[in-house]
Amino acid sequence: MKSLARTLRRQATDAELLLWKHLRARRLAGYKFRRQVVIEPYIVDFLCLEARLIVEADGGQHLQQEKQDNKRSLFLESVGYKVMRFWNHEILCDIDVVLEQIRCYLVEVPSPQPSPGGRGRHV
Repeated sequence: MKSLARTLRRQATDAELLLWKHLRARRLAGYKFRRQVVIEPYIVDFLCLEARLIVEADGGQHLQQEKQDNKRSLFLESVGYKVMRFWNHEILCDIDVVLEQIRCYLVEVPSPQPSPGGRGRHV
């Protein structure tokens, strides 16, 4: 699965690349995100382990696999994650709205530990 995750990172969609530009390097509210992370038996698009938040960028193929996506989300939520899903066109056309929804969730979730280096959260 790790090999597949590496391949998915190299073959990112335009929406994933745009979202990653804003999530990487603690750019969103000071939280660290990773991309294409294995959470057996799945690979999730973006993961903030500290907030236990998964962000999924869904393309048109997800219209045909709604049942599988729901099963996947239910499993991930059952093991303690919050799953946020956004359509690729939402990310590409309204990135500020998408980022604000993610930011709102992050700042409402109490941090289980202080930020590295003693830095406080910034919004």
